[in-house]
Amino acid sequence: MGLKGNNVSSIEQVIIKTKDVSVRIIELRSHEVADWHYHTEITDNMFCLTGNITVRLKEPDEELVLSPGRRCEVMKGRVHQVANAGADIARYLLVQGVGNYDFNVVNS
Repeated sequence: MGLKGNNVSSIEQVIIKTKDVSVRIIELRSHEVADWHYHTEITDNMFCLTGNITVRLKEPDEELVLSPGRRCEVMKGRVHQVANAGADIARYLLVQGVGNYDFNVVNS
């Protein structure tokens, strides 16, 4: 259940995985970018641990840069993309729930 994308080879560590909730640490290498996507049932809560994580959102268009200690919430149904625009590895804690996981790719 890793991130999908053209240049994504993210490493993840599963902390908790149940039918309705997932908690993982995701590591993105330099310039890795996930596909634009949305989830039909779950909300993403992202907490930056190291490096800088860029979260791009649609409707309305928005771009958030998370530094260590910062977080954001992406509500179910909102199209978004996660990226590491930096030269160093970036890590974030991803808490997803409550509901069935899906990853619906959207053309940007």
